[in-house]
Amino acid sequence: MSLALFDLDNTLLAGDSDYEWGRFLVDRGIVDADTYKARNLEFFEAYKAGTLDILEFCRFSFSPLAANALEDLLAWREEFMETRIRALIAPRAPEVLDRHREAGDTLVIITATNRFVTQPIAEALGVDNLLATEPEFRDGAYTGELEGIPCFQGGKVKRLEQWLARQPALDMGGSWFYSDSHNDLPLLERVDNPVVVDGDEKLTATAGERGWRQISLR
Repeated sequence: MSLALFDLDNTLLAGDSDYEWGRFLVDRGIVDADTYKARNLEFFEAYKAGTLDILEFCRFSFSPLAANALEDLLAWREEFMETRIRALIAPRAPEVLDRHREAGDTLVIITATNRFVTQPIAEALGVDNLLATEPEFRDGAYTGELEGIPCFQGGKVKRLEQWLARQPALDMGGSWFYSDSHNDLPLLERVDNPVVVDGDEKLTATAGERGWRQISLR
């Protein structure tokens, strides 16, 4: 029984849930369209380039959570799941998840996107374990602040180590990690079985140099 880790955006999903959530907020008129759309695209391009300031992005992406009532946020998220996310699940994602389930592996989604956005996606994919960037939640509302270590780049490794310290039956022996992004190189280098899924240009080049397995779930 091994650990099977999966990035979410552009890996199990054929798209980026964080970016799509921002577009959804703009389209629904929940945020100022011109300002938010431009900043959302700016952060998305920085992520792809590997230059994203994750703390600055958290302040930006958490601001709508803090500015709106939880009841409204949950209703919008349900609509977002049905209208934007279900169609983005990569066609072969259920197949690879099922293969690891049948092998008795422990499945974990590990993503930089925040838990508010990703929790229902993990549930839809049937994955119980989710490590995500955590927006602070106090007294029934989001504060707009970050809680703990962002689950991004080297932070994914730290968050996984923290989680494994609470799972005495699990370790990294025989571990797998599926990802599309060069931002995930710190964790890809830690597992026994790195798998590049529909990789970006930088990660595809690295995978070719290192002989890593490359697949598509689309």
